[in-house]
Amino acid sequence: MATGLDLGSPGTSSSERGPSTLVRLAAGIGVVLVWLVLGGVLGSLGGKLSDVTKDNASAYLPKSAESTKSLDLETRFAGAQTVPTVVVWQRDSGLTAEDETALQAAVTRIGEVPDLAGKPSPLVVSKDGKAAQTVVPLSGEDGFDVTEPVKGIDRASRVQGLDSWVTGTGGLSAEFSKAFEGIDGKLLLTAGAVVLVILLLVYRSPVFLPVLAAAGLALGAAQGVVYLIAKNDVLTVNSQSSGILLVLVFGAGTDYALLLISRFREELHVHESSAVAMRVALRAAFPPILASGATVILGLLCLLLSDLASNKALGPVAAVGIACAMLSMLTFLPALLVLAGRYWFWPFVPRHDEQLTMGHGVWGRVADLVGRRARAVALVTLVVLAVLAGFSGKLDANGITQADSFTTSNDAVVGQEVFERHFPAGDGAPTSVIGPQADLQRIVDTVKADKGVSTATVVTQDGSPQGQPKVLDGKVQVFATLTDGADTRAAQKTVTRLRSSLDSIGKDVLVGGPSAIAYDVATESARDNRIIIPSVLVVIFVILVLLLRSLVAPVLLVASVVLSFLATLGVCGLVFHHVFGFAGEDQGFPLFAFIFLVALGIDYNIFLMTRVREESHAHPTREGILRGLSVTGGVITSAGLVLAATFAALAVLPVVFLAEVGFAVAFGVLLDTLVVRSLLVPAVVRGLGETTWWPFHIARRRAEEPLPSRS
Repeated sequence: MATGLDLGSPGTSSSERGPSTLVRLAAGIGVVLVWLVLGGVLGSLGGKLSDVTKDNASAYLPKSAESTKSLDLETRFAGAQTVPTVVVWQRDSGLTAEDETALQAAVTRIGEVPDLAGKPSPLVVSKDGKAAQTVVPLSGEDGFDVTEPVKGIDRASRVQGLDSWVTGTGGLSAEFSKAFEGIDGKLLLTAGAVVLVILLLVYRSPVFLPVLAAAGLALGAAQGVVYLIAKNDVLTVNSQSSGILLVLVFGAGTDYALLLISRFREELHVHESSAVAMRVALRAAFPPILASGATVILGLLCLLLSDLASNKALGPVAAVGIACAMLSMLTFLPALLVLAGRYWFWPFVPRHDEQLTMGHGVWGRVADLVGRRARAVALVTLVVLAVLAGFSGKLDANGITQADSFTTSNDAVVGQEVFERHFPAGDGAPTSVIGPQADLQRIVDTVKADKGVSTATVVTQDGSPQGQPKVLDGKVQVFATLTDGADTRAAQKTVTRLRSSLDSIGKDVLVGGPSAIAYDVATESARDNRIIIPSVLVVIFVILVLLLRSLVAPVLLVASVVLSFLATLGVCGLVFHHVFGFAGEDQGFPLFAFIFLVALGIDYNIFLMTRVREESHAHPTREGILRGLSVTGGVITSAGLVLAATFAALAVLPVVFLAEVGFAVAFGVLLDTLVVRSLLVPAVVRGLGETTWWPFHIARRRAEEPLPSRS
């Protein structure tokens, strides 16, 4: 029986003892030390990642969009980028003369709050006399945190006897900042706890320690690399992408760890030396882990094809995370596992007994079912997935308002609702129209003529309605207050009408502002779906062809994950609206769900089919698929549970978009793991037999070069 470091025993073959084993152990210790040093350095940098995150909307505009071109001129007219923050007061019985006097004093106090970008607008009382409002400009420059100024405005706005709220873009942005406050800590604790619980349930041994250590080092390294990239302005990082980075590293990294550990434990039954068992396990696990990681990385990098800076930045950020997770699990984890060998699995220590558990347990019974009823299993799963996919039309991925972007209510959301009950919804966030001075009157008349515009005012030199128009480089600016909320679909339709009608004046008339930004982002998102989704499918197909050396198997696997993705969208369409009560989906939701589901979902088919291919060198493919399913079923299911649970951790953040992505990935991964990979793919491969590997004739090679079988 092996001891401690498993250096060998009198019964160990010459290939499993001696200096080579000692050298491997020494190398393992060296790898562990290098990672600890590297992880410590990069981890300290990763702790500063929040210092370089940018959450302001202007940082993510499509560079070619009209709203982006307009923003530069808007900034020059205003003197700086600003964020409108609305303060609204209400008395249900109607404001009194004393109230208005107190409100004037409150506006004065608000003007004295530090770090404002200008003075509050004059107090405006609603037509029904029950509410009043003022707009306070805050800086919209990169890196400016609106949280403290909003708190100061809230304190200064309080008037005895009146309800008050701080809302508008500034107030809602402050709530977003609050939602993302401590995001790394919340997600790290949640994801870490989830991984710990699942590993304990699966292994019931201390082997969870090296897995968590490897995942922690990978996360620190990834955050450190991303920090260096962002600090040098190579890409823009926001709180959303940093949160997804954490979840990806823990989820995908643990998946890779489970695959390696499962094969390691299997090899410990065959080899007495832990070092030799790890060498064999690593040789077997390396190709699927590398292929899986490369698939996800290249799929994520397809986001670079986007013109939206937010999407373009997420691709490299997440790709760095996957690369670090893969590297850690293929170097640090094996080295750490070898140090204590089979005793990581105490008290269920795998013995050197040449006995494998293939064909036994739950997954042996599942393989038996697929073997006996392959056609029925394939037909039933296809029908179920097709029915679920049919509900994908229920999705409403046309964007949601800022007020609808929270899973819980807050003061800014309530304030926005109060504001829109008493004032034109577009007040506080007007649409900007900039054009030649010579065409000013035509511009004003055209803007006022649109049914979606409440008022149109010319920006003047002194800020008064009767003042002279402010002119910059022969251009003037008109503010259009829309009848609908700035971030609503109705407002976006108004923008499209304005742009169309103003084009008759000249192509140099620009329509910008919040509503125009929302429209341009939605347009770019639709373009991304048309370009990026096919690109990801091509990348995945090519990798599968190279890995499996087949054309039929890659077509089957890609088709299966696409069907699983559509089925997941169908479930999301039902659950989001009828269970969670969400107002809709962000425009970027389908793309994000696709990237994560297809790139990550294909992992489990890679893990399965690489093992099936290995088995098919010694057995007919129809038998190889059953052997591969039975031996990989437990580890792949565990991996799916880990990834699903870590993405579900996004629900701890009160943001609708992340909750939707978290649910979609969690449900989709479970669907891939429990249905597609466990039933559909094995049943179809069982039916196809040797045709699965066409045009590579694996049966001919098996006959010419039979490989030893593990029974």
